[in-house]
Amino acid sequence: MNLNPKFPLFLPGVKNSNNHNVSIIGANLREDITTIAYYISGNGGIETKTQKKYSTRDYSSFSDILKQFIEEEQLENVKRLGISVPGPVLNGKSSPARLGWSFDVEEYKTTFGFEDVCMLNDQEAAAYGIGLLEDSDLDAIYSSGHLEKGNVAILAPGNGLGEAGYFFDGKYLRPFATEGGHSEFSPRTNVEVEFYQFLNNIYGIVSWENVLSKTGLFNIYRFLRDVKRHPEPEWLSDKLNNGDGNFTEEIFRAAIEDDVMICKIALDTFVEFLAREANNLTLKLKATGGLLITGDIPQAIRKYIDKDKFYEKFKISDKMEDMLKNIPIYLINKDSTNIDGVALYTAYYKD
Repeated sequence: MNLNPKFPLFLPGVKNSNNHNVSIIGANLREDITTIAYYISGNGGIETKTQKKYSTRDYSSFSDILKQFIEEEQLENVKRLGISVPGPVLNGKSSPARLGWSFDVEEYKTTFGFEDVCMLNDQEAAAYGIGLLEDSDLDAIYSSGHLEKGNVAILAPGNGLGEAGYFFDGKYLRPFATEGGHSEFSPRTNVEVEFYQFLNNIYGIVSWENVLSKTGLFNIYRFLRDVKRHPEPEWLSDKLNNGDGNFTEEIFRAAIEDDVMICKIALDTFVEFLAREANNLTLKLKATGGLLITGDIPQAIRKYIDKDKFYEKFKISDKMEDMLKNIPIYLINKDSTNIDGVALYTAYYKD
């Protein structure tokens, strides 16, 4: 995998031969699944040698998963480790709330003997990984055919709401993480005020993550069902209460295949909120270079998203419509950007 020229990432170690042919383990931690892969760096890119998934809840620590992976793959003298975590990273340490684990890069150096360990917030890691995508992995909602020069925003609804960006320094894109998903949600219409009050009774502070995430989609759905009294078919209730399937996929399937109105309204509402927070993030980052939408939910409901309607909702603004209407918007069609991104960063982040 090599860098796409659309994403001129700042990676100062690309030209240093000491960073070529280096063995790297990359890990992407999530509350349900932990993915670990073995890479070799070279020619400014990385090559995946093997990749495995583990049930996060079956282990008491990341070290246990890492040790098992190394033993299973019979790896020896791996030089570097890159870790992507769903939370803030400060001074090489992180304690993501959704995992309940603590991470310290110095611990992994000492325990496993790596020469270098890097840890990134998962959305910062995804930003690096997006730089490895092919053009075919970018599905244009609105585009002039290329990314413009300027900052770029990344919006990623999944288990939580990831928000990140690229700072454009005039030559390179420099990824950075934010915790913008935890900023407060604000309603716009009377029905949204009701929705806010519904969430306020549950959470107290209502963040955008309570609206734009897997839990957020469920919150929208149960508001429509329990407060607005939209009818729920008995067969759908049985399926959702059974808990065997993926909630997002079940709602999507019921909307597309069975024309269930409550599911269609739930998805319409989610996509409208997605467009609105995309607008917010783009304005806050002054992301004239583009907006990238990734994450589990947009991928799962991609066929439901009306691109024209999304674009019209996105560019609504009190004074900034002229800026917003010219910003390219892409849906990302690949889900391995986090782990590939942290491996790429670990290979070439320093000269």
